[in-house]
Amino acid sequence: MIRAPRWRIPVASLAALAVASSLAACGSSASSTGSSGSAGTYTLWDPYPQFDGASPWGRLVDGCGARAGVKIKRTGFDTSDLTSKALLAAQQADAPDVLVLDNPVVSTLAEAGVLTTTDENRINTSRVEPNLLAAGRIGGKTYGTPIGVNTLALFYNKKILRSAGVDPASVKSWAALTAALAKVRAAGKKGITFSAIGTEEGSFQFLPWFWGAGARLTDLSSQRAVSAVTLWSDWLKKGYAPNSVINNSQTTSWQEFATGAYAFAENGTWELANARKAGFDYGTLAIPAASGGTAPAPTGGEFVTVPVQKDTGRYTTSDKIVTCLTSAKNLLATDTALSYVAPTKSVQAQQVGADPELTVWVRAARAARGRTGDNLGTAYPKISKQLWGAVQAALTGAKSPKDALAAAQSAAK
Repeated sequence: MIRAPRWRIPVASLAALAVASSLAACGSSASSTGSSGSAGTYTLWDPYPQFDGASPWGRLVDGCGARAGVKIKRTGFDTSDLTSKALLAAQQADAPDVLVLDNPVVSTLAEAGVLTTTDENRINTSRVEPNLLAAGRIGGKTYGTPIGVNTLALFYNKKILRSAGVDPASVKSWAALTAALAKVRAAGKKGITFSAIGTEEGSFQFLPWFWGAGARLTDLSSQRAVSAVTLWSDWLKKGYAPNSVINNSQTTSWQEFATGAYAFAENGTWELANARKAGFDYGTLAIPAASGGTAPAPTGGEFVTVPVQKDTGRYTTSDKIVTCLTSAKNLLATDTALSYVAPTKSVQAQQVGADPELTVWVRAARAARGRTGDNLGTAYPKISKQLWGAVQAALTGAKSPKDALAAAQSAAK
């Protein structure tokens, strides 16, 4: 959640970003609505309808309310519903006291004047990693603080790589990954699966390669952008990736990898629990940038924000609730439960200490970027739509990567 300039933007733009923000990390069904609380009751809305009051998250919310000396009335909504509900409530001057939002929506609600800034509420974000806080910044102001992030990396099947003579430690660049895929293919195995579907999920999965090439979302037609689309296109042409990626969601892509037939899969932290149940030895690698190093992957996850209230005297207690929910102790418990990487180095270190497997994910999070960063804000959904359309056009052979991206850049303007 974010609070920015007080000028308003069209509801259509808000709806577009609501659609763009619904990724793989959060719930599915809505609970009953809430309204601004009385002096002794504060309202909190979140995108976790799958968690009831007896869940660890539900108990944490209740505990933070008790610590602040109030009762919290919590309501969980589906992610896309939450955005529209929050906008309507703000228009009716009936916004919740605390709002937990998918991070791309923060700039949308900030630009709509729905959120307060951390300066206004004196919420301390000094320990949050700057790249993770960036999704909540617009116009030099910060709106809320992240509760945790998820992001993307490469899962790999150890047995397949051994049989193909591939050392996973060697996969540190695009050339090395492509060479590994060639060896896997030569060994009669399947290469890599990912999601290139014509939705936000497709853009989400493509961004590490786009950014890893050094491309920028403000210039979709750059040669660096073309090189990233060409990489994926060539993989399909050579049989290193299946044609099914064109229609794969992140879930169906994971299901392909879970069959044990693929050497690699691009997917997120949310699949760690499923990976441990897959029935074969797996490992994880950071997605490589073109010439080496870790590619910036996009961040998923939520921000905890404080909406604008008529009664500004409520902010002090709201701030106490936010501070409690995002304290180091509570972040560790919550992010472990949600399969998130914590937004602060100190809690990340605790996570890795408890589970060394998270080392790769922490490295990915430290290199990650918010999709609405660089002050793109509500321009991101339009750019993203053109990006996933260009990828689709190139992978299906409808256009060359260069022509597809040139058309995308023209439309994005």
